[in-house]
Amino acid sequence: MERIKLLIIEDDNDQRELIRETLEQHFGPGTTVGVSSCAEALAQDAASFDLILSDYNLLDGSGIDLMEQIHRRCDTPVIIVTGENVGQIAAEAISRGATDYVVKLGDYLFTIPLVVQKNLIVAKVKAENEHLRRDLQAALSQVREKNAQLEESLKRVEEVAATDPLTGLYNRRHFGRVLDQLFAEASRYHKDLTCVMIDLDGYKKLNDTRGHQMGDQILAMAGRAISASMRTMDVAARYGGDEFILLLPHASATEAAGVAERISAEFQSTSARLLHDTGLTMSIGIGSLGETPVPRAEQLVALADKSLYQAKAAGKNRIIIAAELQEAPSTL
Repeated sequence: MERIKLLIIEDDNDQRELIRETLEQHFGPGTTVGVSSCAEALAQDAASFDLILSDYNLLDGSGIDLMEQIHRRCDTPVIIVTGENVGQIAAEAISRGATDYVVKLGDYLFTIPLVVQKNLIVAKVKAENEHLRRDLQAALSQVREKNAQLEESLKRVEEVAATDPLTGLYNRRHFGRVLDQLFAEASRYHKDLTCVMIDLDGYKKLNDTRGHQMGDQILAMAGRAISASMRTMDVAARYGGDEFILLLPHASATEAAGVAERISAEFQSTSARLLHDTGLTMSIGIGSLGETPVPRAEQLVALADKSLYQAKAAGKNRIIIAAELQEAPSTL
């Protein structure tokens, strides 16, 4: 049998000794500690005992009040033992936290080891269940943490897979997925959606004469200028080489042109400081569902691309809106 430790709180020396002897005959010598008062009981380390038996009436206090003080310190089970065979007392003891109740009448000394044994088993099962609950809670917490880490890792992987590493903008493949989604929403709810195509003027010549490292800095600079002018809902991507593409939901062609002007001005200013000259300019084409309705997403991109081609052909450094191709292009 597993070694246990019991505390007996009884102010009657004869009764305390009888209970001690009875319990040690059942559980083994040295398994009990006996005290005669609340003060002595509170001086003990209640948590070190497997079970406590307390008399209902003690010279310096109530056994039930003592039990509540013990339970504020630890969860060691307490059995109330009394000579008063009153149901109300038993009900009070149980309702205030006693695990059991024993009346000192008749052959109670023969039954008390069984009562103790039963409550030790119950306490052990409760402790094991609590241990399992805590283990399960810890395991679930670890699973949640691992899931959160996995989701964060997947998010980072998705972001890396969707992002152009040089400019920090989306790549062309991810842009294609977003384009289909935003075009479907705009068509369904009859909202405007504007596509902006941007090409860096003179980039190839600069790349050939100043080197790829300088060319990369210029592309990164263009990415920053674009990002700085975008709303949260807007989408920007590096479309290929020195071409960039933007989607502006709920924005008209005129509003998109204003955004494009800010991007172009910022890019020319920052590139001028880097290159120590007038800086690079941008040619920009704009296509808008609100002004030129088309049935498919790729046709919206084609509108912006055609406008960009016209801006290049017209002398670069300008913005052309698809719906105004027959009109004179605006010069930055």
